[in-house]
Amino acid sequence: MKFSTSSSIFLRGGRGANRRFVQAVDDVSFAIRKGETLGLVGESGCGKTTVGRTMLRLYEPTDGRIIYDGQVLFDSGRCPLQNPDGSPVLDEAGNPKCGVKTAVDMLPFRRKMQIVFQDPYASLDPRMTIGDIVGESIDIHKLAASKQERRDRIISLLERVGLNSEHANRYPHEFSGGQRQRVGIARALAVHPEFIVCDEPVSALDVSIQAQVVNMFEDLQEEMGLTYLFIAHDLSVVKHISDRIGVMYLGKLVELADSFELIAHSVHPYTRSLISAIPVADPRTARASQRIPLQGDVPSPLDPPSGCRFRTRCPYATDRCAQEVPEFREVSAGHWAACHNLGMVK
Repeated sequence: MKFSTSSSIFLRGGRGANRRFVQAVDDVSFAIRKGETLGLVGESGCGKTTVGRTMLRLYEPTDGRIIYDGQVLFDSGRCPLQNPDGSPVLDEAGNPKCGVKTAVDMLPFRRKMQIVFQDPYASLDPRMTIGDIVGESIDIHKLAASKQERRDRIISLLERVGLNSEHANRYPHEFSGGQRQRVGIARALAVHPEFIVCDEPVSALDVSIQAQVVNMFEDLQEEMGLTYLFIAHDLSVVKHISDRIGVMYLGKLVELADSFELIAHSVHPYTRSLISAIPVADPRTARASQRIPLQGDVPSPLDPPSGCRFRTRCPYATDRCAQEVPEFREVSAGHWAACHNLGMVK
């Protein structure tokens, strides 16, 4: 299984002469291997959720390419093709060759690709019973031959996520936040998907319930061979569940590496600041560790800084950072980063 995205997503607002566009995601590209969990972290508004929803084409991209298991789901026709080694595909004249404009019907792929939404309170229809919420996708894809088979599948899904058969006849308002999130997970599992976007699935839950839900995600992955894109703010949760971690800032991917490599040997100043903010349980270790605070606020995505978007808050910024966009390059085996001054970062 392989995903590759390089998307520019524009969100519009206002009317007439006041209409403005926000480039929510710009030139983000990565692949997810079958059976792995890729974590995606960053501050609010950096584009994590937009990336996840765009991969499923819940948001329609304005540029780039989305590939699922060798099948092109979307191609703007303006993105250069690449060989397996990452080099550009050239035409007869030696120029980079672009793909063919493509936008396939997503219904057949909905069985393979699902999402667990961030807000368990807003993502469930309050007028539907839990049984109907979980069974809706079973009906759409005609996965049950009879009403009894449909009910059996719904009960099996609820039990798999830690609920029971009695819950099928209840409504969302009768459940706690953790139970509603379990319903959302059961709904995603109803069509036996291969890939699930977990869009901040634990951000609205307390710590003890977070641990239960994260452990359940791991058990389901081992049992069903699932692949995850796990989006979250909490880097301590992401490092626990993820095989690799990507860090986003203001619509850009600034660092990507194996989970241990990123935590132990991060090279981007923004990533290091995030890691230094992870709470440490041991008071002695906490006192000895050095917090790396960031100055200022995140710039507006309506008017992002020129060059490197992190430069306005970076202690290592130079004149070059304002003039050139840093290349997202491989700094060591499997470790990618976008920074002009990696040698200066301490």
